[in-house]
Formats: sequence, structure tokens, C-alpha cells
Amino acid sequence: MGSITENLDTYLYQCVAGGPAAPTVKSAEGLYFTLEDGQKVLDATGGAAVSAIGHGNKTVRDAIIRQLEMVTYAHPGYFSNSPARELADLLVMSTGGQLSRACILGSGSEAVEAAMKLAYQYFAEMTPESPRLNYISRRGSWHGCTIGALSVGDIKSRTTLFEPLLLKNVSKVSPCHPWRDMTKGESVEAYVARLQQELEDEFQRLGPETVCAFIVEPMVGTALGCVVALPGYLRAMKEVCDRHGALIIFDEIMCGLGRTGAQHAWMHDGVVPDIQTVGKVLGGGYAPISAMLVHDRVIRGLKEGSGSFVHAQTYQAQPLTCIAALATQQYILENNLIENSRCMGEYLGKELHRNLFDHPLVGDIRGRGLFWGVELTKDKVTKEPWDPRLGLAKRIRSRGLEKGYDICIFSATGAADGWNGDQFLLAPPYIVQKQDVDEIVRRVVKVINSVWNDIEPLVRQHPLHSGE
Repeated sequence: MGSITENLDTYLYQCVAGGPAAPTVKSAEGLYFTLEDGQKVLDATGGAAVSAIGHGNKTVRDAIIRQLEMVTYAHPGYFSNSPARELADLLVMSTGGQLSRACILGSGSEAVEAAMKLAYQYFAEMTPESPRLNYISRRGSWHGCTIGALSVGDIKSRTTLFEPLLLKNVSKVSPCHPWRDMTKGESVEAYVARLQQELEDEFQRLGPETVCAFIVEPMVGTALGCVVALPGYLRAMKEVCDRHGALIIFDEIMCGLGRTGAQHAWMHDGVVPDIQTVGKVLGGGYAPISAMLVHDRVIRGLKEGSGSFVHAQTYQAQPLTCIAALATQQYILENNLIENSRCMGEYLGKELHRNLFDHPLVGDIRGRGLFWGVELTKDKVTKEPWDPRLGLAKRIRSRGLEKGYDICIFSATGAADGWNGDQFLLAPPYIVQKQDVDEIVRRVVKVINSVWNDIEPLVRQHPLHSGE
């Protein structure tokens, strides 16, 4: 036996990496991982919706190597660098000039923290005698794993342990989740109006002058499984914020930069945020990088005050990560991959519905672009989740990685109420073609059928209910 320290280190690694059975990746190219034992696994999720241009892209790799030969780090407090400036310009340009500044950061959680700080600073400088302190977010959301980001998020399995540490100035309203929450006979317009009134009521409960910002995912990823905002919803939410002078923050860490088939998810609705976060696809898996995009309204407020954002991080705007992100985004643009995301996403959605909608495990299939979720329920009408003791999401992920199935599927839980409910996500790289989508669906169906064959006898002999 090793020492206690060695055993603890192993334990911690297993917790982070997914357990002792987690396979080791040896190499990756295009849509496929090659494991140490030679198994080739189709990457149908891009990790957590990260790998937009696939693995081993030579254009990005060469750009990184060139940057390695010049400069890899220069402290952002002392120096600027060309890759960071070019990336910021590209991001601003990608909004059609609707947002005017970009701040280059590290992880998605860091970007959310920065957005929350910026929103507070904006009001602290505008009204220093009574700065706005309250944030409103939504149930069934996910914004990151740092304390501020955890506070505005709502995946129960990830937040409950840390409840004593979370911010007390955050409240939550309902998500826009028509499949679960629209009442029978309720129109889209009536449902959106009901959600708008709920947000208005929360402003009034807190005191409209105390609300700093409302933070929302225009398309929810992990927490609910690819739920798309209904037409008119984002505009209705922004109207409430604008009327009361609060900011609206769009968290597009997971759904942005082409994932939904548009450059930014908010472009589907034409609703421009005050602050936006992007990540994941930004570096495409070639670098850990995120960014915060800022409306000129907020920039003007800072200019009228201190003139700067009180925020700094050691690896902010690092040249090496910036060049990786810049090369990734340029590759996406030059190869028209956002349009491919839209077209192949439509095809993926149709094939998922055709092959899985009537499956006994499946409750709902939803998505947009190359971002699709499948929620598993016992009954499509009652929407009762499967008993959590079955561990369906984990079974699906694990089965996919077995030889003979050979597909990476992103699994998650809590879609029903934060605790219960199983869902899985598909978010393949934007380079997929029709034959790749066919292969993804074929392998997913094979996995789902195999898992159903495992549990059907148990379900038939001992009907399980999620509340038992």
C-alpha cells in the first residue's frame, strides 16, 4: 500500500477524472479519440460542447507553434499583445458592433464572476450612495463552479453542499421551459407574459432600485438539457430590466459562438444584452479561455466614473490562449462552419426524433443547431422522471464508452426538479457532415436500446417511481 498522502491524491484524482475506470486518451483527430488500448471513440459531445472544429486541427496547431516561438506570457497589467487585441476585435465585430468591448479571461466561471462584478461596479459608480446589490437568476440554470457563479446557478447536486457559502443577495425565478411548465391550453404569448410578470413581481419584492442584474442562459445546457427560449421571452425579460434600470447578462458560455446555428444565441431573437459571457467554443478545446462582451452603455458608465474595471487575473489575455482562440474562430468563419452547424443541427434533430421519440425511455427531444438534449421520463404525459436509483444518465455515458458502442455522450441529471431526472446532450463539432450525423445517431440508438434491455426486466417486475 502507498502512503496516506498517495492514497488521498489518487482518491482526489479519481473524483475529478470520473473514477478509476475512466479511460485514458492517447490521441485525437477530427471526430475521434484513440484510447490507450487502441479503441476509437466518436466524440459526439465535444467534451462539454467545447470542440467546435474537431481535434488535431493543423491550422490551429501551427498558429500555437508560431506563437510559442515568439511570446507565451506577458503580464496583462504591464503589456498588451497582438493576439489578445485581434481576438477582442473579432469578438466585437461578431456582434455586428452591438457590443463594444471584449475582456479576455480564463474559464467560463471566471467570466461569470467578472460579469457579476462589472454589473455591480457599474451601479456603484453611477449611484455610490445606494449601489444595487441584488441579482436575479433562474431555477434550472448553470453558470459555473466558483462561489459567485454557483450562487446564481441551480444544479442541486453541485450547489447544496456549499449553500452556507453562497451569496445571500441572489434570488431565482422560473426558467422558460415550455415542455414542463406551460399549462394545458396556454398559448406561447400567455406563458411568456406569465414569466414576465413573475420577474416583475420579483423586482417589486426586492425593490426595483436594488436589483443589479438578471442573468440568463438564452439556451440552457447542462441543467435542463438544451431548452430553447420561446420567441418573445428574452425580449420580455429585457423589457422588465430596462424599465427598472437593471442590467441583463446573457450567459452564452455553453450555447454561444455558433453552437445554436447563429453567431450568438441572442441573435435568434434580436435581443442585445448589456453584458455577455462566451467560452468553451471560443478556444475550441485548444486553450482554456473565455471572454466577457460589454455594451457601450456599461462602458460609458465606467468612463464617467473611475475609467476602469477593477478586475485582474494572472492569465488574463495570455498570448498563447488568445492565438489558439483567434485561430479557432477564424477557421470557423473561413469555412462557414456556423452555417454548417445550423444545417447539420436541423438534420440531427430530425434524425433523433425519427429514431428515438417513441422509445420507452425517452420523454422529450429538444435543441437548436448542434446542441441537442434528450430528457428521459417514464411517461411523456405525466413527465415523471425515472427512479434515480437506476442511474440512467450514468449508464448511458458508461455504455457509450464500452467497446462495440464507442461513442462519447454527455450525461447529466436533475432536469425534472434539480435533483431528479436524467438527460443526455449531444454537441458534435461543427465540422460534422451528414454521414457523421447518421453514425452518431446510429450509435446513440444502440446505446439507448442496450440500456433499456438492461433495465426493462427490473421495471416490469418492480415498477419504480421516482418518489419511492
